[in-house]
Amino acid sequence: MHDLVEAGAMEFGAQIAWAPTGTAALALVHHASTPEDCDGFRAPLAQWLDPLPLAAITAVAAHHATLARIGCRTLGDVRALPRGGLSRRFDKALLQAMDQAYGLRPEVYDWITLPETFHARLELMSRVETAPALLFGARRLLLQMAGWLAARRLGATAFTLRWCHDVMRAKDAGTSGELTVRTAHPTQHVEHFARLLAEHLAKVQLLAPVGDIELLVSEVAPIVEESRSLIPETLRKGSSTDLALERIQARLGEGCVRRPILCEDHRLEWMQCWESGVLKRRKATEPAYGLPLPTWVLEEPLRLIERDNRPIYQGPLQLLLGPDRVEGGWWHRSEGKEGGKDAKPLNVQRATGWH
Repeated sequence: MHDLVEAGAMEFGAQIAWAPTGTAALALVHHASTPEDCDGFRAPLAQWLDPLPLAAITAVAAHHATLARIGCRTLGDVRALPRGGLSRRFDKALLQAMDQAYGLRPEVYDWITLPETFHARLELMSRVETAPALLFGARRLLLQMAGWLAARRLGATAFTLRWCHDVMRAKDAGTSGELTVRTAHPTQHVEHFARLLAEHLAKVQLLAPVGDIELLVSEVAPIVEESRSLIPETLRKGSSTDLALERIQARLGEGCVRRPILCEDHRLEWMQCWESGVLKRRKATEPAYGLPLPTWVLEEPLRLIERDNRPIYQGPLQLLLGPDRVEGGWWHRSEGKEGGKDAKPLNVQRATGWH
């Protein structure tokens, strides 16, 4: 995952930093002297943040003049000051930002709301005089467009690339030009977009050098997400899948190939089991439990504190549904019964609709 994130950042031409907190990562990416200093996990976080200048954190940089007069040059100098004096002399934002950067206080971020339409702009590093050369910068915009499409679960059927001519141009060249590319089916694949755009740009002749480009999605349509499988496409037809699984099971053993099976059980942990027999197909039955169920449970139940008969977890919880009592399955905790020695012990839990 670490390598995938860095590879994606390189495609965008961006630099990334790693740290236990978002504020620390932002400070490192702007002020780290070497790429090795961008990894805040290699040593205690204070060791990386203390040498950074005051400008590394926006809330601290706002008081740069005052802090400089009292001898503060780095974040470590600010952290060494008495907390009581900092809270009285400066606003709350400074102490809060320092605590969040050093991991002493949780960070809270607003949810990102995607725009209804996609429109991105890029300033080129130098003037481009041939249309095919626009593809290098346009690819970064295509990556952003593919991310927007994936988040919106849409596929593009048409997108438009626009370019702005440089100020030093002929009078009859105009201020800009554009090119619209259409696809036969809705898609999100960057390579497909890039190939189509390259074919169209090869036929375009720029009237003047280009300094800026922008990309916008003209037409979109809902897309059916593909089910990614480890089985080759040539085997995913009819009974070919079963034949392939049979050969794998014969070579590696029966326990190496298993399939999930739905079970009639009211307990979340036992609503699904795994069978090793490839040819044993059971008709999936709908759970008889009619109430909405959570999508995951903790490995061990978490005991919540109560105030005025109301559970507390990162604030008071509100009852939306229930309560409903769930038996943990005493019959699975004894030898000789279903589950045997390998059955995991389950505690009696109370499932409620607290939110």
